[in-house]
Amino acid sequence: MNTSAVAKLLGVSPSTIQRWVKQANLQMERTELGHYQFSEESIEVLKDIKDQLNSGVLLQDLKVKGRKHRKATIPAVKPDLPVGKLMKRMEEIEKRLDRKADEVVSYQLLQHRREIEELQKEVARLTEVITSMEEAAAQRETVTLEENKLSLTPGHTLKKFKKRNIISSFFGF
Repeated sequence: MNTSAVAKLLGVSPSTIQRWVKQANLQMERTELGHYQFSEESIEVLKDIKDQLNSGVLLQDLKVKGRKHRKATIPAVKPDLPVGKLMKRMEEIEKRLDRKADEVVSYQLLQHRREIEELQKEVARLTEVITSMEEAAAQRETVTLEENKLSLTPGHTLKKFKKRNIISSFFGF
């Protein structure tokens, strides 16, 4: 039987039959044109595949009659280097890595220390400036208070300023 006839017999499409053949890796006879030629045995195998799929088995988990289920195996790899030599090399690399990390951290700490010292100097300078400004403001305040006391005492006269004309103040007359 050809693919179309088997598909009609099983009630599926021809592409489904082709997919089952490929997935189950069935060895089928082929015609001169390369089409599958199904025998009674192969039709029975396909019926079994259909029954398994209808019962919920996945396509990749199919069990074909007369075939053992394939299991993938990974060949054991023999190491080229002895394990001890490899471990020693890893320990050396880890030590170098730790040493490098310590150097980087030390450098960063020194940089941070310098920055902190510079900031402390700047804070001290700003504190001095603020203190001197406060002292100057306090002196001005005492001078102003003394002048106010003098102006309020009886018998003391202050010079009176002439009031300038607004227009003359604009032109500087």
